[in-house]
Amino acid sequence: MESYDDRIDPVGACVGMKGSRIHGIVRELRNENIDIINYTANIQLLIQRALTPARISRMEVDNENKYASVYLKPDQVSLAIGKKGVNIKLACELTGYEIDVFRDEEQEQTEFDIDLEEFADEIEPWVIDELKRIGCDTARSVLDLTSEELVRRSDLEEETVTEVRRILQEEFEKE
Repeated sequence: MESYDDRIDPVGACVGMKGSRIHGIVRELRNENIDIINYTANIQLLIQRALTPARISRMEVDNENKYASVYLKPDQVSLAIGKKGVNIKLACELTGYEIDVFRDEEQEQTEFDIDLEEFADEIEPWVIDELKRIGCDTARSVLDLTSEELVRRSDLEEETVTEVRRILQEEFEKE
């Protein structure tokens, strides 16, 4: 789903008020589960959205061969693969890429991360929502991008990005 009008939430439009639109389709398909995600031409972000709710630690993409290696923390691997491999299969079909999932042992041993929701008292909810919209749902995922990249990919102003990065960086310095 994608909308060129910022006032329209394409996923919300498909789901309808309290799921009214999607429930009719689900019933017609004999209670088959339906996932709706926002489309993006950014293949890494599309793969990340396709594997939701699993949280990806890092990803290596080979666009020429349409192949992606996705690294996740051990507790996220089963979420990405799904029961009988259904989630990973659907993500491959949706993105057109062959996706292999790996345990990211290296990441697990060296770095900890903090969910952005933990900063709700310091960062306004709409800013957190905007960061999540571009695929940044943890403090480290925000800090891994440059300020320029965050401004370019989001609707946030440079001052806001600078302040958010300062808040997140201070938390890691405390540890």
